[in-house]
Amino acid sequence: MTFVAWAAVAVFVGVYVLVATERIHRVAAALGGAALVLGLGIVGSEEAFYSPETGIDWDVIFLLLGMMLVVGVIRRTGVFEYLAIRSAKVAKGRPYRVMILLVLVTAVASALLDNVTTVLLVAPVTLLVCDRLGLKPIPFLLAEALASNIGGTATLVGDPPNIIIASRANLTFNDFLVHLAPIVVVILIAYLVLIRLLFRKALVSVPGRAEALMSLDETEAITDRKLLVRSLVVLAAILVGFLLQRQTGVSPSVVALVGAGVMILLSPEKPRDLLVDVEWETLLFFIGLFILVGALVHVGALELLAEWVAGVTNGAVAPTMIVILIGSAVVSAIVDNIPYVTAMTPVVESLIASNPALGQDGGLWWALALGADLGGNATLVGASANVVVVGIAARNGLHISFTTWMKYGIPTAMLSIAIALPYVLLRYT
Repeated sequence: MTFVAWAAVAVFVGVYVLVATERIHRVAAALGGAALVLGLGIVGSEEAFYSPETGIDWDVIFLLLGMMLVVGVIRRTGVFEYLAIRSAKVAKGRPYRVMILLVLVTAVASALLDNVTTVLLVAPVTLLVCDRLGLKPIPFLLAEALASNIGGTATLVGDPPNIIIASRANLTFNDFLVHLAPIVVVILIAYLVLIRLLFRKALVSVPGRAEALMSLDETEAITDRKLLVRSLVVLAAILVGFLLQRQTGVSPSVVALVGAGVMILLSPEKPRDLLVDVEWETLLFFIGLFILVGALVHVGALELLAEWVAGVTNGAVAPTMIVILIGSAVVSAIVDNIPYVTAMTPVVESLIASNPALGQDGGLWWALALGADLGGNATLVGASANVVVVGIAARNGLHISFTTWMKYGIPTAMLSIAIALPYVLLRYT
């Protein structure tokens, strides 16, 4: 690699260490690193702000912004309090049942929508449920974030890397359902057992809280029924827009921003009061991270890594499947899985061209998707949903450290990959 490439790697590693050790705030580290790669001339404004390959993914930024505004308007109707009380009642106030219910809702919703939108909608309910039951919310938020990445693996729209893979490999929504949904169901079942072990200390009832909750009337939590009805209609239209993305050609970011605009018009509150609900720190962290990883793509560092990972096996089918699956899981835990998959898709395409057996039933593509999606659970920066949940927690006075995330994320990622590996080998080799 050239000196410029090594400089980009050094800046990224430095920022990663600062974020992991929490020596300085993660937003300051990410933006400081972005300023360095721009100031040193590693990337320019064209590469950082406008390039679809190396620049900031504005679709992700504006999708987040739009959905944060939508959630902010909906929150003011009291519907989250209603759902919190109702879900706790369904689970009879028992912590493990509550966690299972929230995890299942998150996983299923992440498959139908995308995992970032899902955690934005589910997290407020979770915070209220835990407040009512006197439970610590961090274990529940972690469990849901990890579940969102598992559930999002099942469909084309569930996780951004899947959209990238589908576009490159010309795969359909049904292809993802047929090939990935079955193994995701198995992984989710195993995960429900795992969370009982991982979070056992947090799954202890507080005496009297469940009984008090069961006596509440959840319908009294709704404060603005007219706004609620209008908001739910707009939200339903947004969700339909997400699902029909391929047919309409309208990106989710545009759908979310249009929905947010309509929500702001419907809300009786002033726009400046609604902007308070936006997780600005999360958006700025993403911007810095996109520039940093984009610099690695620009100097060819990720492409070299991808080619090395793929070249270790000399094209043999089973070893290549193993290296792509496990290698993708490891790399996606270190850098965000979106730019990694962007760099890796042309490598996979060339491998399949040189050895058609690797592409039978799309086998190598599914190995890449499973590795990138499930491996993203391992660390705080591995997937977009992880960063969003940490931001929501911080906004509510809850601190989720890098090491805390790994304590639960690494076992989850390892279990998921351990289940996915034999599936890929048995089905596609």
